[in-house]
Amino acid sequence: MGRIVCAYLIVLAASHVVGWASDNTPPLDPADRTLELARIDEGETVDGTTRVVYRDSAPGAPAVVTAVVFLHGSPGSLYDFVRLEPHLGTTRRLISLDSPGMGKSVGDERLPDYSIDAHARYTLELLDELGVERAHLVGFSMGGGVAIRMASLAPERTASVTLLSAIGVQEHELFGDYELNHLVHGFQLGAIRAAQLLLPHFGRLEHNFFGYGYARNFFDSDQRPLREDLEAYAGPMLILHGRDDFLVPLDAAREHERIVPQSRLVLYEGSHFLIFQDTERIAGDLMPFWDEVEAGTAARRATADPARSARATEPFDITKVPPASGFSLVILMLLIVVATFVSEDLTCIGVGLLIADGRLGFVPGTLACIAGIFIGDVGIYLEGRFLGRPAVRYPPLKWVVTAARLERARHWFDKHGRMTLLASRFIPGARLTTYLAAGIAHVPFLFFCWFLLLGAILWTPILVGLAMWIGVEARELFARFEDHALLALIGLAVALLIVQRTVMRLLTPHGRRYLVGWWKRLVEWEYWPVWVMYAPVVVYVLWLGLKHRSLAVMTATNPAIPGGGFVGESKGEILDGLAGEPDLVARHVMLRATDGPHERRAAAQRFLDEHGLGFPIVLKPDAGQRGSGVWIVRDQDELERRLEEMRVDSLLQEYVPGIEFGLFYARRPSEERGRIISITEKVRPTVTGDGERTLEDLILYDKRAVALARTYLDLNAADVESVPAKGESVTIAELGTHCRGAIFLDGDRIHTPELEAAVERLSRSFPGFHFGRYDVRTESVEAIREGRFKAVELNGLTSESTHIYDPRHSLLGAWRTLCLQWRLAFEIGAENRARGARTTSAAELIGQWFGYRKLARGHAR
Repeated sequence: MGRIVCAYLIVLAASHVVGWASDNTPPLDPADRTLELARIDEGETVDGTTRVVYRDSAPGAPAVVTAVVFLHGSPGSLYDFVRLEPHLGTTRRLISLDSPGMGKSVGDERLPDYSIDAHARYTLELLDELGVERAHLVGFSMGGGVAIRMASLAPERTASVTLLSAIGVQEHELFGDYELNHLVHGFQLGAIRAAQLLLPHFGRLEHNFFGYGYARNFFDSDQRPLREDLEAYAGPMLILHGRDDFLVPLDAAREHERIVPQSRLVLYEGSHFLIFQDTERIAGDLMPFWDEVEAGTAARRATADPARSARATEPFDITKVPPASGFSLVILMLLIVVATFVSEDLTCIGVGLLIADGRLGFVPGTLACIAGIFIGDVGIYLEGRFLGRPAVRYPPLKWVVTAARLERARHWFDKHGRMTLLASRFIPGARLTTYLAAGIAHVPFLFFCWFLLLGAILWTPILVGLAMWIGVEARELFARFEDHALLALIGLAVALLIVQRTVMRLLTPHGRRYLVGWWKRLVEWEYWPVWVMYAPVVVYVLWLGLKHRSLAVMTATNPAIPGGGFVGESKGEILDGLAGEPDLVARHVMLRATDGPHERRAAAQRFLDEHGLGFPIVLKPDAGQRGSGVWIVRDQDELERRLEEMRVDSLLQEYVPGIEFGLFYARRPSEERGRIISITEKVRPTVTGDGERTLEDLILYDKRAVALARTYLDLNAADVESVPAKGESVTIAELGTHCRGAIFLDGDRIHTPELEAAVERLSRSFPGFHFGRYDVRTESVEAIREGRFKAVELNGLTSESTHIYDPRHSLLGAWRTLCLQWRLAFEIGAENRARGARTTSAAELIGQWFGYRKLARGHAR
């Protein structure tokens, strides 16, 4: 895989070199002329020039000769009018141009502004250079927007405007909403730019017809001002439009005719490309119109029919905009299909709201949702079928599916049969793992597709219909936020998604228990995410850094540990530092990831034989944190499998039976003796069987376990369907780590002089250690009170006084304890620094952090 990536990067680099070295500027024809025009950005002239290619049928003609300026569409060029010009005679000066950044008006530079407003200003600048004072404007497609802007910017220079299959008001363009259209155009621009940058094309994509200039033209343009421009336009106007135009709907032309009462609308039996299909007729309509304008007999706003003028002043009725059709409908349906790959339910809700807002029909919207759901879910099934369980190791599945959750889905699938494919469609959060498990189980493809399609057909119209019904009721909301309709739609869609998932969970007993667990995690601070819990503590640590004039002073807390134990410290090296008291430390051996599986197995066996150890045994990453990647290995087969999968340096450590405690020790360098500042009793959670309910039910209905139900169910994935005997106690979390489900209680009751002395002796055996928490295991409470235990781990600077997680302690009390702990760390670090201890620089800490993250990704695989 790595070789393929390297080869691709080499070819890509060669492609860019060739592209940069090549002159890809399109060659000029004999009739082509060029001018250098000043660059324009957001309506202002800026430094630099850009080359414009144009054609002029009568260069140098006197000003009395009426000029006609042709403005092409996007994508397009002056060649859009090559067929038309011979039919227009020789009495007028015909000027056509490639708008900057398009056609042949391209160069190596990127223009700052490709909008229709910028193109209008460039065209006026060109007319200034050519000495043209006044001209008829003919805008085809996107060029219609340029013509409208030119007429608004320079009405005195505009003899007339002809809109030929032309864009205009925003409400009839694509989806009718600027934000939504802008989002689509941004996606299009990003895709084209990504293709240019990431695909080896050797310069072939630089000036492609559907290239960068075309995409930027749509992305930079804002059609919202065009309605005001049209409402203010006072001169003659001719509108030529096809009845079957699938790019610019006929309703747009009718709206332009309404708000420009002096305009004349001529309809053709044709599509968007009338200019190529009915050239002679177009010429036949243009020339008489120009004759009327030049004779002064063409209608103007001041002489328009009073009835039409009255209609022009009526406000636009957004409810009369028809649903998307033609090209807009095709694009919208494709976007819906893609959107389902991100969130099926949110897309269905959003489509329902679009239908309620009148932007989309119910049938095409629902069919697009079903198609996207079906395609995406078949893809998940195929990943499971052809990649198997390793599929969850790679994006995007690794971001949302854990191996444990997949194992749970597989067991559920095995027990309940293939009807789970249908049921999962109605259970939030069950689809992904169920379809992946179906692929791993090699469910027949056609059988899977049948149930998948049936579920989508049953579920999708219901969800889309409900969202549509609510959207109809909320139509007033869309009207109120007309200028931000997209944001209103998104906000309402997200709210409905939350409600939908909540309601669906309320319909089942398990769903209601999951909601109880969610509520407990929300209101009980013990379960809060680390970044929330530590927010005020981080502020206090920053203040301590200012007080001590350096944040780095804390890294001198433990001179014997790199960075003081801030991140990524080697557990093996720390335990080796405690070798002076071997009776108090769990035996261990380092296994290197750079060794092959055979060498690792041999080293593990030597360690077991040398110390007379058997199973279970513990395997954990040398630089792991918060219990990640820790395994309690129970037999030889599992050990060999874990060693085969090992990607980072790891410790193989004896399993110490009994109960676990956390002992936080601190000693100032100036003190003769240290002290234990926190004792945590780590209780492994259990549930008690009743002979009737499954382990899953026992966890979900346990008052405390429900808060971490997903964690416990993942840890017990293979046994969730088992039914423990009445009175049987089942341990549901083996590791003494809070984030892995252990219960932390304040263990101050075991604090004795004998324990204090044992911890002091152990700590003194490691010169340069002053501050950190031991994780120890012991056979009983009496044993640890007598100072008999074995340390399985020692954490440095970023240790916690974990007794704070005892439910008896308050949040304010926890914050106070942590702040006092960090103040002590800084004070110890300051003393050590004064005694010559080295501090770790910010660059080194960042390097250690990224090194740790790299290792974390390794053992996550």
